[in-house]
Amino acid sequence: MLRLIRGATVAAMALLLGACQLIGNEDAPLTTFRPAGPNAERIDDLFWLVFWIATAIFVLVMGALVLILFVFRDRKKEDAREPKQLHGSPKLEVLWTVIPALILAVIAVPTVSSVFELTGCEDDSMRVELTGHQWWFEFHYPDQGVDTANVLVIPAGEEVCLEMTSDDVLHNFWVPALHGKRYLVPGQTTLLRLEASQPGEFWGHCAEFCGLSHSLMRTRVQAVSRAEFDEWVAAQLAPANLPADGTPEFDGYQVFLNKGCTQCHTIRFDDEASSNIVLSELFNGPDLTHFASRNVFAGAVLPEGGETHEQALARWLADPPNVKPGSFMPNLALTAQEIEDLIAFLESNT
Repeated sequence: MLRLIRGATVAAMALLLGACQLIGNEDAPLTTFRPAGPNAERIDDLFWLVFWIATAIFVLVMGALVLILFVFRDRKKEDAREPKQLHGSPKLEVLWTVIPALILAVIAVPTVSSVFELTGCEDDSMRVELTGHQWWFEFHYPDQGVDTANVLVIPAGEEVCLEMTSDDVLHNFWVPALHGKRYLVPGQTTLLRLEASQPGEFWGHCAEFCGLSHSLMRTRVQAVSRAEFDEWVAAQLAPANLPADGTPEFDGYQVFLNKGCTQCHTIRFDDEASSNIVLSELFNGPDLTHFASRNVFAGAVLPEGGETHEQALARWLADPPNVKPGSFMPNLALTAQEIEDLIAFLESNT
């Protein structure tokens, strides 16, 4: 029995130390202990308040238990001490009812106020419509007229209100450095306020199991200065350039047209272009007009492991379902040359 207890203790300590190591690992940035905005800081402050209150209670209760175990432990009969027996003490009953009530009140007041403060958005905050898909996030900026995927670009120091929903199953948007988790519910709209105090890139993830590639449904939030954000918006509004005939980009453009890519993806060319691709009625994949401006793709899981953007794109185009199980993007059986040309075309859309 003693060996079993020792083994369980060692295993528990190993798990605890392993969790602490994960928090400090730069390769695992999904941690709530590095708040980078006022909303995440509010959650972090509330966590530590509850944590230290719970720690103090734990120490007091365990200390009292250990004291009782030693003082009133079983001894020889002549040294035995029996604790004083109390029955029906109104004072004690009131005391151990009032103290927990006060503790809960101390915790409840900041908790409830934080919940109300963090669930709503200010009237003047910038709106972004977020739609969850299996398995990627779509972002629409209604005031700016911008559509993008996987990478949410926001101005640092300004509140952004996400109006979120899902077009298939239940999802959950979570960028721990900026806020807590919030569900994306089909047919409903939920709100989440984001704000980054300083420019930077913050990782996010779907926090609700949503199918085969749930673990590969990620996102990035890029906080930039207001000037950089305005430049980004202007660049996103610009149409894609129609490739010149005889170039690798044009060959890739032909692959894009002929291999069925237009059934799911949109690319916005100049209105005067003879072959403008806008098939919104068939659209169920990311807008690729400015694909190369995003540093991640395929649900923000690629590139990975030191890959270049081009290397990861080649692996993705060769066999999407192999990279993301259950992917709705099929294996188009592209040749190596078609993949090379398609990469040239997509990478030209900055």
